[in-house]
Amino acid sequence: MKNRMKLISCSMVFMLSAGLVLGQTKPTPEQVQKDRERGIVIPKTHGVYNWTKDYVEDVPDDDYIHASEAAHEAFRDIKYSIRIHWGVYSKWGIEASWPFIHKFGGNFEMTPQKQQEYINLYKTFNPTQFNADEWIDWFKDCGMQAFAFTTKHHDGFSMFHTNTLVKQRGNYIKEDKPVIEDCNLHYSIEETPFQRDIVNELCDAAHRKNFKIDLYFSHPDWYDADFRPYVEHPLGFIPRTQEQTDRFIARHREQLRELLTNYGKVDMVCLDMWLGQDVWPELKKTVKMMRSLQPDVMIRVRGIGNYGDYYQPEQQVPVGVEKTNMPWMSICLLGKIFAFDPVAEHYKGAEWVIHNLIDCVAKGGSFMVCIGPDEFGKFHPTAVQQLNEVGDWLKVNGKGIYETRGRDIWKQDSIYFTRSKDHKTVYAFTEIWQGKEFTIPSVTPKKGSKIFLFGYSKPLKWKISGGGVKIEIPEQLQAVENRPSKYAYGFEMLVE
Repeated sequence: MKNRMKLISCSMVFMLSAGLVLGQTKPTPEQVQKDRERGIVIPKTHGVYNWTKDYVEDVPDDDYIHASEAAHEAFRDIKYSIRIHWGVYSKWGIEASWPFIHKFGGNFEMTPQKQQEYINLYKTFNPTQFNADEWIDWFKDCGMQAFAFTTKHHDGFSMFHTNTLVKQRGNYIKEDKPVIEDCNLHYSIEETPFQRDIVNELCDAAHRKNFKIDLYFSHPDWYDADFRPYVEHPLGFIPRTQEQTDRFIARHREQLRELLTNYGKVDMVCLDMWLGQDVWPELKKTVKMMRSLQPDVMIRVRGIGNYGDYYQPEQQVPVGVEKTNMPWMSICLLGKIFAFDPVAEHYKGAEWVIHNLIDCVAKGGSFMVCIGPDEFGKFHPTAVQQLNEVGDWLKVNGKGIYETRGRDIWKQDSIYFTRSKDHKTVYAFTEIWQGKEFTIPSVTPKKGSKIFLFGYSKPLKWKISGGGVKIEIPEQLQAVENRPSKYAYGFEMLVE
Protein backbone atom coordinates (compact mmCIF):
# COMPACT_ATOMS: atom_id res chain seq x y z
CA MET A 1 0.00 0.00 0.00
CA LYS A 2 1.32 3.40 -0.96
CA ASN A 3 2.22 5.85 1.78
CA ARG A 4 -0.48 8.46 2.16
CA MET A 5 0.38 12.01 1.26
CA LYS A 6 0.32 14.70 3.93
CA LEU A 7 -2.71 16.91 4.20
CA ILE A 8 -2.72 19.68 1.62
CA SER A 9 -1.11 22.76 3.10
CA CYS A 10 -2.66 26.21 3.24
CA SER A 11 0.04 27.51 0.91
CA MET A 12 -0.72 24.79 -1.66
CA VAL A 13 -4.44 25.56 -1.46
CA PHE A 14 -3.59 29.19 -2.14
CA MET A 15 -1.38 28.36 -5.11
CA LEU A 16 -3.93 26.05 -6.64
CA SER A 17 -6.75 28.53 -6.10
CA ALA A 18 -4.64 31.19 -7.74
CA GLY A 19 -4.04 28.92 -10.71
CA LEU A 20 -0.30 28.63 -10.03
CA VAL A 21 0.37 24.96 -10.62
CA LEU A 22 3.80 23.64 -9.76
CA GLY A 23 5.67 22.41 -12.83
CA GLN A 24 3.20 23.90 -15.27
CA THR A 25 4.72 25.30 -18.46
CA LYS A 26 2.66 27.67 -20.53
CA PRO A 27 2.32 26.38 -24.10
CA THR A 28 3.70 28.48 -26.93
CA PRO A 29 1.33 30.20 -29.39
CA GLU A 30 2.46 27.67 -32.02
CA GLN A 31 1.52 24.75 -29.76
CA VAL A 32 -1.87 26.29 -29.03
CA GLN A 33 -2.55 26.89 -32.73
CA LYS A 34 -1.61 23.31 -33.60
CA ASP A 35 -3.83 22.03 -30.80
CA ARG A 36 -6.84 24.04 -32.02
CA GLU A 37 -6.32 22.79 -35.57
CA ARG A 38 -6.77 19.22 -34.32
CA GLY A 39 -10.51 19.85 -34.03
CA ILE A 40 -11.00 18.30 -30.60
CA VAL A 41 -14.56 19.49 -30.00
CA ILE A 42 -17.75 17.90 -28.67
CA PRO A 43 -20.36 17.37 -31.39
CA LYS A 44 -23.18 19.77 -30.59
CA THR A 45 -25.57 16.90 -31.22
CA HIS A 46 -24.19 15.13 -28.15
CA GLY A 47 -26.45 15.74 -25.13
CA VAL A 48 -23.77 16.70 -22.61
CA TYR A 49 -22.79 19.70 -24.75
CA ASN A 50 -26.00 21.36 -23.55
CA TRP A 51 -25.15 20.83 -19.87
CA THR A 52 -22.50 23.54 -19.82
CA LYS A 53 -22.77 25.38 -23.14
CA ASP A 54 -24.08 28.57 -21.51
CA TYR A 55 -20.90 29.21 -19.53
CA VAL A 56 -18.08 26.93 -20.69
CA GLU A 57 -16.35 28.62 -23.60
CA ASP A 58 -16.17 26.60 -26.82
CA VAL A 59 -12.51 27.51 -27.34
CA PRO A 60 -10.23 26.72 -24.37
CA ASP A 61 -7.91 29.33 -22.85
CA ASP A 62 -4.61 30.02 -24.57
CA ASP A 63 -2.68 28.49 -21.66
CA TYR A 64 -4.34 25.09 -22.18
CA ILE A 65 -3.78 22.32 -24.68
CA HIS A 66 -5.19 18.81 -24.83
CA ALA A 67 -3.42 15.52 -24.33
CA SER A 68 -0.91 14.84 -27.08
CA GLU A 69 -1.68 13.34 -30.47
CA ALA A 70 0.08 10.17 -29.30
CA ALA A 71 -2.24 9.94 -26.28
CA HIS A 72 -5.30 10.42 -28.51
CA GLU A 73 -3.98 7.75 -30.87
CA ALA A 74 -3.48 5.35 -27.96
CA PHE A 75 -7.04 6.06 -26.82
CA ARG A 76 -8.35 5.20 -30.29
CA ASP A 77 -6.48 1.89 -30.09
CA ILE A 78 -8.64 0.92 -27.10
CA LYS A 79 -11.69 -0.77 -28.60
CA TYR A 80 -13.22 -2.75 -25.76
CA SER A 81 -13.27 -1.94 -22.07
CA ILE A 82 -15.31 -2.28 -18.90
CA ARG A 83 -16.81 0.17 -16.39
CA ILE A 84 -17.15 -0.98 -12.79
CA HIS A 85 -19.67 0.79 -10.55
CA TRP A 86 -18.98 -0.22 -6.99
CA GLY A 87 -19.71 1.37 -3.66
CA VAL A 88 -21.75 1.04 -0.50
CA TYR A 89 -24.94 0.83 -2.60
CA SER A 90 -23.92 -2.73 -3.51
CA LYS A 91 -24.84 -3.77 0.04
CA TRP A 92 -28.50 -3.17 -0.82
CA GLY A 93 -28.35 -4.35 -4.44
CA ILE A 94 -29.62 -1.01 -5.74
CA GLU A 95 -28.55 1.38 -8.47
CA ALA A 96 -25.44 3.47 -7.88
CA SER A 97 -26.26 6.59 -5.84
CA TRP A 98 -29.41 7.76 -7.64
CA PRO A 99 -31.99 6.09 -5.37
CA PHE A 100 -30.67 8.35 -2.59
CA ILE A 101 -32.47 11.32 -4.13
CA HIS A 102 -35.55 9.35 -5.17
CA LYS A 103 -34.51 8.93 -8.81
CA PHE A 104 -34.15 5.70 -10.74
CA GLY A 105 -34.94 3.79 -7.60
CA GLY A 106 -37.55 1.50 -9.12
CA ASN A 107 -39.58 -0.07 -6.34
CA PHE A 108 -37.00 0.95 -3.75
CA GLU A 109 -38.31 3.87 -1.67
CA MET A 110 -35.55 5.93 -0.06
CA THR A 111 -37.33 7.36 2.97
CA PRO A 112 -35.49 9.77 5.29
CA GLN A 113 -34.85 6.82 7.58
CA LYS A 114 -33.37 4.86 4.69
CA GLN A 115 -31.25 7.83 3.67
CA GLN A 116 -29.80 7.97 7.17
CA GLU A 117 -29.13 4.23 7.07
CA TYR A 118 -27.52 4.60 3.65
CA ILE A 119 -24.95 7.18 4.70
CA ASN A 120 -23.88 4.81 7.50
CA LEU A 121 -23.50 1.73 5.27
CA TYR A 122 -19.76 2.35 5.09
CA LYS A 123 -19.47 1.15 8.69
CA THR A 124 -20.22 -2.43 7.59
CA PHE A 125 -18.86 -2.40 4.03
CA ASN A 126 -16.35 -5.25 3.95
CA PRO A 127 -15.74 -6.77 0.48
CA THR A 128 -13.54 -9.61 1.67
CA GLN A 129 -13.67 -11.49 -1.66
CA PHE A 130 -12.23 -8.63 -3.71
CA ASN A 131 -9.00 -9.53 -5.49
CA ALA A 132 -7.53 -6.95 -7.86
CA ASP A 133 -5.27 -9.41 -9.68
CA GLU A 134 -8.18 -11.75 -10.33
CA TRP A 135 -10.24 -8.87 -11.71
CA ILE A 136 -7.55 -7.65 -14.11
CA ASP A 137 -6.69 -11.19 -15.23
CA TRP A 138 -10.37 -11.83 -15.96
CA PHE A 139 -10.80 -8.54 -17.82
CA LYS A 140 -7.82 -9.37 -20.01
CA ASP A 141 -9.04 -12.92 -20.67
CA CYS A 142 -12.36 -11.41 -21.77
CA GLY A 143 -10.48 -9.41 -24.41
CA MET A 144 -10.76 -6.06 -22.67
CA GLN A 145 -8.02 -3.46 -22.87
CA ALA A 146 -8.99 -1.02 -20.10
CA PHE A 147 -11.14 -0.68 -17.01
CA ALA A 148 -12.94 2.34 -15.63
CA PHE A 149 -13.55 2.33 -11.88
CA THR A 150 -15.78 4.57 -9.78
CA THR A 151 -13.32 6.14 -7.35
CA LYS A 152 -16.18 8.30 -6.05
CA HIS A 153 -19.76 8.32 -7.29
CA HIS A 154 -22.42 10.96 -6.62
CA ASP A 155 -23.14 9.62 -3.12
CA GLY A 156 -19.70 10.93 -2.09
CA PHE A 157 -18.16 7.70 -0.78
CA SER A 158 -14.49 7.45 -1.80
CA MET A 159 -13.19 3.99 -2.73
CA PHE A 160 -9.64 5.19 -2.15
CA HIS A 161 -7.60 6.59 0.73
CA THR A 162 -8.06 10.33 0.73
CA ASN A 163 -6.49 12.87 3.02
CA THR A 164 -9.41 15.23 2.50
CA LEU A 165 -12.05 15.60 5.17
CA VAL A 166 -15.78 16.18 5.07
CA LYS A 167 -16.64 18.90 7.55
CA GLN A 168 -20.42 19.03 7.18
CA ARG A 169 -23.02 16.52 6.05
CA GLY A 170 -26.75 15.97 6.06
CA ASN A 171 -28.85 14.54 8.85
CA TYR A 172 -32.11 13.21 7.39
CA ILE A 173 -34.04 12.27 10.53
CA LYS A 174 -33.19 14.92 13.11
CA GLU A 175 -36.03 17.22 12.00
CA ASP A 176 -38.92 17.12 9.57
CA LYS A 177 -36.55 18.01 6.74
CA PRO A 178 -32.81 17.45 6.22
CA VAL A 179 -30.45 19.60 8.26
CA ILE A 180 -26.70 20.15 8.13
CA GLU A 181 -24.53 18.84 10.93
CA ASP A 182 -20.80 19.03 11.61
CA CYS A 183 -18.57 16.02 11.06
CA ASN A 184 -14.91 15.27 10.56
CA LEU A 185 -14.22 12.16 8.49
CA HIS A 186 -12.85 11.09 5.14
CA TYR A 187 -16.00 9.15 4.25
CA SER A 188 -13.87 6.64 2.43
CA ILE A 189 -12.85 2.99 2.26
CA GLU A 190 -10.26 3.50 5.00
CA GLU A 191 -13.07 4.02 7.53
CA THR A 192 -14.71 0.70 6.68
CA PRO A 193 -13.87 -2.68 8.21
CA PHE A 194 -12.06 -3.44 4.92
CA GLN A 195 -9.73 -0.41 5.14
CA ARG A 196 -7.65 -1.36 2.05
CA ASP A 197 -7.25 1.17 -0.77
CA ILE A 198 -9.18 -0.52 -3.59
CA VAL A 199 -8.11 2.02 -6.22
CA ASN A 200 -4.48 1.48 -5.29
CA GLU A 201 -4.75 -2.28 -5.58
CA LEU A 202 -6.49 -2.10 -8.95
CA CYS A 203 -3.98 0.39 -10.35
CA ASP A 204 -1.02 -1.62 -9.09
CA ALA A 205 -2.41 -4.79 -10.69
CA ALA A 206 -3.13 -2.97 -13.94
CA HIS A 207 0.37 -1.52 -14.10
CA ARG A 208 1.91 -4.94 -13.54
CA LYS A 209 -0.27 -6.51 -16.23
CA ASN A 210 -0.03 -3.72 -18.83
CA PHE A 211 -3.73 -2.83 -18.64
CA LYS A 212 -5.13 0.66 -19.23
CA ILE A 213 -6.56 2.62 -16.29
CA ASP A 214 -9.59 4.92 -16.33
CA LEU A 215 -10.51 6.53 -13.01
CA TYR A 216 -14.11 7.73 -12.78
CA PHE A 217 -14.74 10.73 -10.53
CA SER A 218 -18.03 12.49 -9.83
CA HIS A 219 -18.03 16.30 -9.70
CA PRO A 220 -21.07 16.41 -7.36
CA ASP A 221 -20.91 14.94 -3.87
CA TRP A 222 -24.21 14.38 -2.07
CA TYR A 223 -22.63 13.46 1.26
CA ASP A 224 -20.50 16.58 1.64
CA ALA A 225 -22.89 19.46 2.38
CA ASP A 226 -20.37 21.95 0.98
CA PHE A 227 -21.04 20.66 -2.55
CA ARG A 228 -24.65 21.82 -2.65
CA PRO A 229 -26.67 22.60 -4.75
CA TYR A 230 -25.20 20.89 -7.84
CA VAL A 231 -26.93 17.97 -9.59
CA GLU A 232 -29.96 17.77 -7.31
CA HIS A 233 -27.94 17.78 -4.10
CA PRO A 234 -30.31 16.67 -1.29
CA LEU A 235 -29.30 19.75 0.76
CA GLY A 236 -29.47 22.14 -2.19
CA PHE A 237 -32.31 24.16 -0.69
CA ILE A 238 -29.95 25.52 2.00
CA PRO A 239 -27.84 28.53 0.89
CA ARG A 240 -24.09 27.97 0.73
CA THR A 241 -21.60 30.32 2.39
CA GLN A 242 -18.34 31.54 0.86
CA GLU A 243 -16.39 29.51 3.41
CA GLN A 244 -18.22 26.36 2.32
CA THR A 245 -17.64 27.25 -1.33
CA ASP A 246 -13.90 27.63 -0.83
CA ARG A 247 -13.80 24.41 1.15
CA PHE A 248 -15.58 22.30 -1.46
CA ILE A 249 -13.47 23.68 -4.31
CA ALA A 250 -10.29 22.82 -2.40
CA ARG A 251 -11.53 19.31 -1.53
CA HIS A 252 -12.72 18.56 -5.07
CA ARG A 253 -9.38 19.73 -6.46
CA GLU A 254 -7.31 17.88 -3.90
CA GLN A 255 -9.06 14.56 -4.50
CA LEU A 256 -8.32 14.82 -8.21
CA ARG A 257 -4.73 15.71 -7.36
CA GLU A 258 -4.54 12.58 -5.18
CA LEU A 259 -5.85 10.39 -7.98
CA LEU A 260 -3.30 11.76 -10.44
CA THR A 261 -0.41 11.69 -7.96
CA ASN A 262 -0.75 8.59 -5.80
CA TYR A 263 -1.50 5.86 -8.36
CA GLY A 264 1.15 6.12 -11.06
CA LYS A 265 0.29 6.65 -14.70
CA VAL A 266 -3.45 7.11 -15.27
CA ASP A 267 -4.57 6.76 -18.87
CA MET A 268 -8.02 8.33 -18.51
CA VAL A 269 -10.06 10.31 -16.00
CA CYS A 270 -13.79 9.86 -16.42
CA LEU A 271 -15.35 13.02 -14.99
CA ASP A 272 -19.12 12.95 -14.52
CA MET A 273 -21.88 15.57 -14.26
CA TRP A 274 -21.01 19.22 -13.59
CA LEU A 275 -20.65 21.84 -10.85
CA GLY A 276 -22.15 25.08 -12.12
CA GLN A 277 -21.50 28.44 -13.72
CA ASP A 278 -20.64 30.19 -10.45
CA VAL A 279 -17.58 28.02 -9.87
CA TRP A 280 -16.53 27.36 -13.48
CA PRO A 281 -13.40 29.58 -13.20
CA GLU A 282 -12.22 27.45 -10.27
CA LEU A 283 -13.08 24.17 -11.96
CA LYS A 284 -11.10 25.34 -14.98
CA LYS A 285 -8.07 25.84 -12.73
CA THR A 286 -8.56 22.31 -11.45
CA VAL A 287 -8.59 20.93 -14.99
CA LYS A 288 -5.37 22.82 -15.77
CA MET A 289 -3.84 21.33 -12.64
CA MET A 290 -4.84 17.85 -13.84
CA ARG A 291 -3.22 18.50 -17.19
CA SER A 292 -0.01 19.68 -15.51
CA LEU A 293 0.17 16.61 -13.27
CA GLN A 294 -0.29 14.13 -16.12
CA PRO A 295 -0.15 15.95 -19.48
CA ASP A 296 -1.26 12.91 -21.48
CA VAL A 297 -4.18 11.81 -19.34
CA MET A 298 -7.34 11.64 -21.46
CA ILE A 299 -10.12 13.56 -19.68
CA ARG A 300 -13.84 13.04 -20.31
CA VAL A 301 -15.72 16.16 -21.33
CA ARG A 302 -18.46 16.10 -18.70
CA GLY A 303 -18.63 19.37 -16.83
CA ILE A 304 -15.63 20.84 -18.69
CA GLY A 305 -16.74 21.06 -22.33
CA ASN A 306 -14.02 21.29 -24.96
CA TYR A 307 -11.32 21.20 -22.30
CA GLY A 308 -11.96 17.46 -22.35
CA ASP A 309 -10.32 14.96 -24.67
CA TYR A 310 -13.10 12.45 -25.32
CA TYR A 311 -16.85 12.11 -25.03
CA GLN A 312 -18.97 9.14 -24.08
CA PRO A 313 -22.43 8.42 -25.47
CA GLU A 314 -24.29 6.69 -22.65
CA GLN A 315 -26.76 3.87 -23.15
CA GLN A 316 -26.57 4.38 -26.91
CA VAL A 317 -24.33 4.03 -29.93
CA PRO A 318 -24.20 7.01 -32.31
CA VAL A 319 -26.42 6.49 -35.36
CA GLY A 320 -23.61 7.40 -37.74
CA VAL A 321 -20.11 8.80 -37.85
CA GLU A 322 -19.82 12.11 -35.97
CA LYS A 323 -18.05 15.00 -37.70
CA THR A 324 -15.40 15.64 -35.08
CA ASN A 325 -11.83 14.68 -34.34
CA MET A 326 -12.68 14.17 -30.67
CA PRO A 327 -12.54 10.43 -29.96
CA TRP A 328 -15.46 8.68 -28.30
CA MET A 329 -16.33 5.58 -26.34
CA SER A 330 -19.90 4.35 -25.98
CA ILE A 331 -20.93 2.92 -22.59
CA CYS A 332 -23.91 0.56 -22.18
CA LEU A 333 -25.24 -1.58 -19.35
CA LEU A 334 -24.94 -5.34 -19.54
CA GLY A 335 -27.71 -5.63 -16.94
CA LYS A 336 -30.44 -3.09 -16.14
CA ILE A 337 -28.49 -0.90 -13.73
CA PHE A 338 -24.94 0.44 -13.51
CA ALA A 339 -24.32 -1.26 -10.17
CA PHE A 340 -24.63 -4.94 -9.26
CA ASP A 341 -27.76 -6.41 -10.83
CA PRO A 342 -28.83 -9.55 -8.93
CA VAL A 343 -31.30 -10.72 -11.61
CA ALA A 344 -29.73 -13.16 -14.09
CA GLU A 345 -32.43 -12.57 -16.71
CA HIS A 346 -31.51 -8.88 -16.94
CA TYR A 347 -28.12 -9.54 -18.54
CA LYS A 348 -28.33 -8.97 -22.28
CA GLY A 349 -25.94 -11.62 -23.56
CA ALA A 350 -22.70 -12.02 -25.47
CA GLU A 351 -24.35 -11.50 -28.86
CA TRP A 352 -25.59 -8.06 -27.74
CA VAL A 353 -22.08 -7.08 -26.60
CA ILE A 354 -20.48 -8.28 -29.84
CA HIS A 355 -23.03 -6.42 -31.97
CA ASN A 356 -22.42 -3.14 -30.13
CA LEU A 357 -18.66 -3.65 -30.19
CA ILE A 358 -18.61 -4.16 -33.97
CA ASP A 359 -21.00 -1.25 -34.51
CA CYS A 360 -18.90 1.16 -32.42
CA VAL A 361 -15.57 0.14 -33.91
CA ALA A 362 -16.90 0.36 -37.47
CA LYS A 363 -17.96 3.96 -36.74
CA GLY A 364 -14.50 4.82 -35.45
CA GLY A 365 -15.24 4.60 -31.74
CA SER A 366 -15.02 1.99 -29.02
CA PHE A 367 -17.35 0.12 -26.68
CA MET A 368 -17.40 -0.02 -22.90
CA VAL A 369 -19.66 -2.52 -21.18
CA CYS A 370 -20.82 -1.74 -17.64
CA ILE A 371 -21.36 -4.14 -14.73
CA GLY A 372 -20.89 -4.00 -10.98
CA PRO A 373 -19.79 -6.52 -8.35
CA ASP A 374 -21.80 -7.47 -5.29
CA GLU A 375 -21.02 -6.24 -1.78
CA PHE A 376 -18.28 -8.86 -1.41
CA GLY A 377 -16.46 -8.05 -4.65
CA LYS A 378 -17.81 -10.82 -6.91
CA PHE A 379 -19.55 -10.45 -10.27
CA HIS A 380 -22.81 -12.16 -11.16
CA PRO A 381 -22.18 -15.64 -12.67
CA THR A 382 -24.38 -14.83 -15.65
CA ALA A 383 -22.39 -11.66 -16.39
CA VAL A 384 -19.17 -13.66 -16.08
CA GLN A 385 -20.41 -16.35 -18.47
CA GLN A 386 -21.57 -13.81 -21.07
CA LEU A 387 -18.38 -11.77 -21.00
CA ASN A 388 -16.32 -14.96 -21.20
CA GLU A 389 -18.17 -15.72 -24.45
CA VAL A 390 -17.24 -12.30 -25.79
CA GLY A 391 -13.64 -13.04 -24.88
CA ASP A 392 -13.78 -16.30 -26.82
CA TRP A 393 -15.13 -14.45 -29.86
CA LEU A 394 -12.36 -11.85 -29.65
CA LYS A 395 -9.69 -14.52 -29.45
CA VAL A 396 -10.80 -15.50 -32.96
CA ASN A 397 -11.85 -12.15 -34.44
CA GLY A 398 -9.86 -9.58 -32.49
CA LYS A 399 -7.51 -8.73 -35.35
CA GLY A 400 -10.38 -6.96 -37.10
CA ILE A 401 -11.26 -5.03 -33.91
CA TYR A 402 -8.12 -4.07 -32.00
CA GLU A 403 -6.12 -1.03 -33.11
CA THR A 404 -8.27 -0.62 -36.22
CA ARG A 405 -9.85 2.54 -37.58
CA GLY A 406 -13.14 3.40 -39.22
CA ARG A 407 -13.50 3.18 -42.99
CA ASP A 408 -15.16 5.77 -45.23
CA ILE A 409 -17.90 3.23 -45.89
CA TRP A 410 -18.43 1.81 -42.43
CA LYS A 411 -21.52 -0.30 -43.22
CA GLN A 412 -23.17 -1.61 -46.38
CA ASP A 413 -25.77 -4.34 -46.91
CA SER A 414 -25.66 -5.23 -43.18
CA ILE A 415 -21.89 -5.71 -43.42
CA TYR A 416 -19.69 -3.74 -41.02
CA PHE A 417 -16.19 -2.62 -42.03
CA THR A 418 -13.01 -1.70 -40.19
CA ARG A 419 -9.53 -1.17 -41.57
CA SER A 420 -5.91 -1.31 -40.52
CA LYS A 421 -4.21 1.97 -39.65
CA ASP A 422 -2.03 1.76 -42.77
CA HIS A 423 -5.14 1.41 -44.99
CA LYS A 424 -3.75 -1.81 -46.51
CA THR A 425 -6.23 -4.23 -44.95
CA VAL A 426 -10.01 -4.16 -44.74
CA TYR A 427 -11.99 -6.30 -42.32
CA ALA A 428 -15.64 -7.14 -42.95
CA PHE A 429 -18.04 -8.49 -40.32
CA THR A 430 -21.40 -10.10 -40.89
CA GLU A 431 -23.77 -11.19 -38.14
CA ILE A 432 -25.68 -13.47 -40.53
CA TRP A 433 -24.13 -16.65 -41.89
CA GLN A 434 -24.09 -16.10 -45.66
CA GLY A 435 -24.26 -19.70 -46.88
CA LYS A 436 -22.01 -20.91 -49.66
CA GLU A 437 -21.29 -17.51 -51.17
CA PHE A 438 -20.68 -14.17 -49.51
CA THR A 439 -20.63 -10.96 -51.52
CA ILE A 440 -18.86 -8.02 -49.92
CA PRO A 441 -19.60 -4.69 -51.64
CA SER A 442 -17.31 -1.66 -52.05
CA VAL A 443 -14.08 -3.63 -51.54
CA THR A 444 -11.50 -4.39 -54.23
CA PRO A 445 -8.97 -6.93 -52.98
CA LYS A 446 -5.40 -6.63 -54.12
CA LYS A 447 -4.74 -8.72 -57.22
CA GLY A 448 -3.41 -12.15 -56.31
CA SER A 449 -3.98 -11.63 -52.59
CA LYS A 450 -5.61 -14.05 -50.17
CA ILE A 451 -8.85 -13.60 -48.26
CA PHE A 452 -9.29 -15.30 -44.90
CA LEU A 453 -12.20 -16.00 -42.57
CA PHE A 454 -11.03 -15.40 -39.00
CA GLY A 455 -10.52 -18.73 -37.28
CA TYR A 456 -10.22 -20.72 -40.51
CA SER A 457 -6.65 -21.30 -41.62
CA LYS A 458 -7.12 -21.86 -45.36
CA PRO A 459 -7.52 -18.98 -47.82
CA LEU A 460 -10.91 -18.64 -49.49
CA LYS A 461 -11.60 -18.54 -53.21
CA TRP A 462 -12.80 -15.18 -54.47
CA LYS A 463 -13.54 -13.11 -57.57
CA ILE A 464 -14.43 -9.52 -58.35
CA SER A 465 -18.18 -9.12 -58.70
CA GLY A 466 -20.38 -6.04 -59.19
CA GLY A 467 -18.12 -3.48 -57.57
CA GLY A 468 -17.18 -5.79 -54.73
CA VAL A 469 -15.91 -9.28 -54.12
CA LYS A 470 -17.69 -12.64 -54.07
CA ILE A 471 -16.22 -15.22 -51.71
CA GLU A 472 -16.81 -18.98 -51.77
CA ILE A 473 -17.42 -20.48 -48.33
CA PRO A 474 -16.15 -24.09 -47.96
CA GLU A 475 -18.71 -26.86 -47.62
CA GLN A 476 -17.32 -28.01 -44.26
CA LEU A 477 -18.19 -24.64 -42.71
CA GLN A 478 -21.88 -24.97 -43.56
CA ALA A 479 -22.31 -27.10 -40.45
CA VAL A 480 -22.78 -24.81 -37.44
CA GLU A 481 -20.47 -26.84 -35.25
CA ASN A 482 -17.58 -26.36 -37.70
CA ARG A 483 -17.71 -22.58 -37.80
CA PRO A 484 -14.85 -20.80 -36.03
CA SER A 485 -17.03 -18.49 -33.93
CA LYS A 486 -20.58 -17.62 -32.98
CA TYR A 487 -22.69 -14.50 -33.42
CA ALA A 488 -20.55 -12.74 -36.06
CA TYR A 489 -17.97 -13.69 -38.66
CA GLY A 490 -14.98 -11.63 -39.75
CA PHE A 491 -13.08 -11.60 -43.04
CA GLU A 492 -9.63 -10.16 -43.75
CA MET A 493 -8.69 -8.73 -47.15
CA LEU A 494 -5.67 -6.90 -48.54
CA VAL A 495 -6.81 -4.03 -50.74
CA GLU A 496 -5.36 -2.04 -53.60
